[in-house]
Amino acid sequence: MAGVKIRRYEDDDDEVVKDIFTMGMSEHVPASFMHLLKQPIMQMLCVCVFCSLMATSKSFLLPVLAITLLLAGGRQLVSYLFNCYIDESMERDLNKIRETYLSTPNSCFWVGEIDGRVVATVACLPAEKQPEYLELKRMSVRRSHRGQGIAKALCDTVAEFARSRGYPGVILYTSVVQTDAQHLYERVGYQKMRQFVLPEFFAKIFNFSLIEYRLDVQGSSQ
Repeated sequence: MAGVKIRRYEDDDDEVVKDIFTMGMSEHVPASFMHLLKQPIMQMLCVCVFCSLMATSKSFLLPVLAITLLLAGGRQLVSYLFNCYIDESMERDLNKIRETYLSTPNSCFWVGEIDGRVVATVACLPAEKQPEYLELKRMSVRRSHRGQGIAKALCDTVAEFARSRGYPGVILYTSVVQTDAQHLYERVGYQKMRQFVLPEFFAKIFNFSLIEYRLDVQGSSQ
């Protein structure tokens, strides 16, 4: 770990924290689009459109163009859904970090600094549906600083915070397309508890699921 300093969020960090989060989420658009292409309903739609146009137009160019436009539309839909999630996250807590994480009990927001530059974030607060656990949230590391142990240090910070406040463990949620995050959490000791499809309309159609992980912290050391 190359000289990372983990400290509590300060108001001057506001813009860079939002930038790290937005860039991190946007990186998942290509993987989510590939997930969409692998779904039977999408593959069936492409086949039906292609065969129908081949049969009715007797032209190869028109079906190819239609499939190209269909795929482009799917890519735009994925981007739109991620942008909606980013906007929702800003409204939910990232526009009011101090109020959400620093002015309430058993909550905190940290940033990771290298050479005075903020390159990573993580937060935690009592889990909404399982308040006996803390929930790790807003974990993100700039692409340029990954592979240096920063994410593990952030996970350890949250685990120690939970332990010091008497919580039995930490839970978190990550999406099915975030494979690097899954590997990280499993390496630092998180156990996969369940996987479930989000209740939103498009998530159900395209089988977009979340994975719940849990780390037991009492009686353990990082």
